[in-house]
Amino acid sequence: MYLFDTDVISNFFKPNPSERLLAKLDGLEQRQQFISTITIFEIVYGAAKSKRAEYHLKNLNDVLLPAVNIVGFDTKAAFLCGHIRAIIETQGRRLSLADIQIASIAMSNELTLITGNTRHFMRIEGLKVENWLTQES
Repeated sequence: MYLFDTDVISNFFKPNPSERLLAKLDGLEQRQQFISTITIFEIVYGAAKSKRAEYHLKNLNDVLLPAVNIVGFDTKAAFLCGHIRAIIETQGRRLSLADIQIASIAMSNELTLITGNTRHFMRIEGLKVENWLTQES
């Protein structure tokens, strides 16, 4: 089961989305596809700043949300997020709170995070990460 990061969702709505992403999604059952409430926040925030806000919000409501399962930032994810953030900061590294929240949601729900920012998320020990946007080397 998979949790899609915001960059993957954004890629899907580009005029020329990643062929690898489309191939991976082909045949993937809806019950295996998740986005987080944090990703919804990031999409709405980006749309609100865009000159095409209505277009982006329509895609969110009419295309994306009916096609995926939504998973929230619950108590289990919040505890995990606090621990991960403390570890990262102790190591002298930085990662945005939204990214740590998304990672925590993935881990607390035993989901693999699908992102184009694999190097970014590899800092989080125990997080399963895959990149469906580019060809594997």
